[in-house]
Amino acid sequence: MTDFPVATTPAPGIMGVDWEDRVDFARLRSYRLDRVRQQLEANGLGAVLLFETSNIRYATATQIGYWAFNKGERFALITRQGRPRIWDFGSAAKAHRLQLPDLYDTENSIGGNTGLQGAIGPSSGLHSRAAAEIAAVLRDEGLLGDPLGVDMAETSVFLALQKEGLQVTDGQQAMMLAREIKSSDEIVLLSQASAMVDGVYHEIYEALKPGIRESDIVALANARLFQMGSEFVEAINSIAGERCSPHPHVFSDRLIRPGDQAYFDIIHAYNGYRTCYYRTFVVGRATSAQRDAFKQSREWMDAAIELVRPGSTTDMIAKVWPRAEDFGFVDEMDAFGLQFGHGVGVGLHERPIISRLNSLNDPIEIKEGMYFALETYAPATDGRSAARIEEMMVVTADGPKITTLFPCEELMVANEY
Repeated sequence: MTDFPVATTPAPGIMGVDWEDRVDFARLRSYRLDRVRQQLEANGLGAVLLFETSNIRYATATQIGYWAFNKGERFALITRQGRPRIWDFGSAAKAHRLQLPDLYDTENSIGGNTGLQGAIGPSSGLHSRAAAEIAAVLRDEGLLGDPLGVDMAETSVFLALQKEGLQVTDGQQAMMLAREIKSSDEIVLLSQASAMVDGVYHEIYEALKPGIRESDIVALANARLFQMGSEFVEAINSIAGERCSPHPHVFSDRLIRPGDQAYFDIIHAYNGYRTCYYRTFVVGRATSAQRDAFKQSREWMDAAIELVRPGSTTDMIAKVWPRAEDFGFVDEMDAFGLQFGHGVGVGLHERPIISRLNSLNDPIEIKEGMYFALETYAPATDGRSAARIEEMMVVTADGPKITTLFPCEELMVANEY
């Protein structure tokens, strides 16, 4: 990179204030619901039935904590014109009515249950009851004969919906298209989430020294993120030494030693909006093999960023990355997720997904307002070290605006000897 990245998207703070325009949450809710309804129309759907937690957050602006993440306890129905409806976990439905009284009441925020991932079987009647309630809403709104898009649900739920006579079809693609283009409010939330990770990486850089464990870094990152206002820390990848190659995607209690290369991925959510943000360091001293690996990872990253602009396509980016066989893997499936791009929003992996596995044969146009991460990985010639870099960015008419600002132009040596 010829220039250091600078802040070009606002990250004004975690609180709303009266003296500065920050995030307009009413506008955010309206934008997201409008995007879903546009996709209902475009895909010929009468409604979408949502079980996936990120979809529910996007369409209804409700959440009950990440203990409920994708467990199937709660579901929502969005129709072309009616109010959003949420069937939630017991008392959560009443809580929504108190928290958002202008949006929810006893008609559209009620308790629901489809068996807790099979813990309560279909013989209980819960599945057929839920299907009947959904069918009743569609009947009242004149949509009973229209296709019902479903994002993801248990097989017993699909069977109950079909038994009710509903025309069930794929609704996940409609939701992915709805979430594809971010509003200005979403960009601020995503940028703020990145700013929090900027700060965590500075503390990781200061903490990296022999004797600290991978798991200690995980604890440090979790604590600081929650102190700064994160609502959920999904994962801290913490990888060092010989565990760098191949990438195991899980931390351990391994002690970090002098000369270890170490990379980290910080995945958390601020007001529902996520990060996926890798950085690589060396502890104490760096070898030429480690520096070369970092340089290669950076070159692949910069080549990809150069192509991020409206009108480009995802195959153009994938082509500048190496083939799987060129960096030690059997094929693209074996290496998936290493040279990689993915949308980031209320979900960790949104459109567009960029890799040689899918993008060469099924390219997607890059559009203004997309927000995504690019990741590169380069193993070192020493057979144990590796470099991992990730940058997040928003696509503007003038090209990409990077939101991940912790230094990554050259390999950083922590506590250098």
